[in-house]
Amino acid sequence: MNDSNMYIGLDIGTTSIKVIVAEKANNQMNVIGVGNERSTGVSRGVIVDIDKASNAIGRAIRQAEEKASVKISNVIVGIPADQIKIDKCSGMIELPDQSEEITNDDVVDVAESAIDTNLPPEREVIGLTPDEFMVDGFDGIQDPRGMVGNRLKMNGRMISGPKTIIHNIKKAVTNAGLNIEALVVDPQAEGKYILSESEQEFGTILIDLGGGQSTVAVIHDFELKYANVDLEGGQYITKDISSVLNTSASNAEKLKRGYGYADVDQASEDNEFPVDVVGQGQPVNVSEKLLAEIIEARIDQIFSRLKTDLDGIDALSLPGGIVLTGGVASMPGIAELAANTFGVNVRVYIPDQIGLRHPSLSLALSLVNYGGNLSQIERLVRSAFDHGEFTHSDNGNAREVEPESEPKVSGSIPFKQKRQNKTAKKKREKKPKSDKNLGERFSGIVHHFFE
Repeated sequence: MNDSNMYIGLDIGTTSIKVIVAEKANNQMNVIGVGNERSTGVSRGVIVDIDKASNAIGRAIRQAEEKASVKISNVIVGIPADQIKIDKCSGMIELPDQSEEITNDDVVDVAESAIDTNLPPEREVIGLTPDEFMVDGFDGIQDPRGMVGNRLKMNGRMISGPKTIIHNIKKAVTNAGLNIEALVVDPQAEGKYILSESEQEFGTILIDLGGGQSTVAVIHDFELKYANVDLEGGQYITKDISSVLNTSASNAEKLKRGYGYADVDQASEDNEFPVDVVGQGQPVNVSEKLLAEIIEARIDQIFSRLKTDLDGIDALSLPGGIVLTGGVASMPGIAELAANTFGVNVRVYIPDQIGLRHPSLSLALSLVNYGGNLSQIERLVRSAFDHGEFTHSDNGNAREVEPESEPKVSGSIPFKQKRQNKTAKKKREKKPKSDKNLGERFSGIVHHFFE
């Protein structure tokens, strides 16, 4: 039987908005459509004009629809890592009848308990990863369904972000006529897709060099342990070129893409190219080396700040080294410059799909693969805070959840579902909230990496 399903990743970047349409068949993710539109209403990765951003999203979606010959309704949306917090969390519920098996609803209830106990009011949940479940004190359980007991507990890690940033993203996407199937923090999706299992397990630094900002993340024990954002990216390189060479921003962008090197040592003093300079009647010849000096100076500043962050948490000692991706990572010499700055092994990730072999498409590809490869337990836990109109079922068939229906206890596990008529369910006694925050922020705390 050829099970199939459609997943659409939406990457709302500072310089461009990318849409990937992929179909999962026979456990393979096949890209069938791509949209790529110039971004508007976005500054440094954050939406600052909802209407402009919504219009740009709509244009990118229409491109993808035309190429894939499908109507797009549901999207998996990337969330920037700006001001995110990664906290330990814990929740517990009492099971009223120990003779009854633990169900899907019980898993959702204990996840909700973990959120209620640990979430500050000014923040919103983006991700919740269960580390283990415990049934009556027995720990290390990955899937408690089908077991029996008096008490169900979940220990995990919660990712939250500022409500303002998340609200603007939701508003822009829904204004474009789309349903949000899931919100996923960018480096969490990229880490699962870009890094090998060994890199995820032993620890690797992932740096996404985007147009408006650069994001550094640490993946260890298959989890996102740290993320931070430097508010400079490829746009700043373009501005530097424009300013130093007295040329327009559009010319500067063409020079960066056509002749740019990130490492001065790889550029030639003898190779020259014409540049239209403001106030000059004729183009002026500029060498590759001069252009590379401009580019390297800006990238070196970004890398130096990121290195300071990583030194503070001893992340550069992790065996996986650094993996670079994002649009700026396509620049020749970027890996060598990064290796000199950070003093560790560096590689550049480039997607291997035909027609998509550019690191700027890494995030959109990561989003569809993240959605398509979630386990049943991960889907259930997400349903505790993802409240969308549409779901993905395990048999691969997308379906709409009726507003007044109860979620099924067995069978297909929704990717997102509205849990209605909760008063009709058996009441679960949740653990009272604790005054002590059970989570500690990972940024800047070294020993958390190796717990």
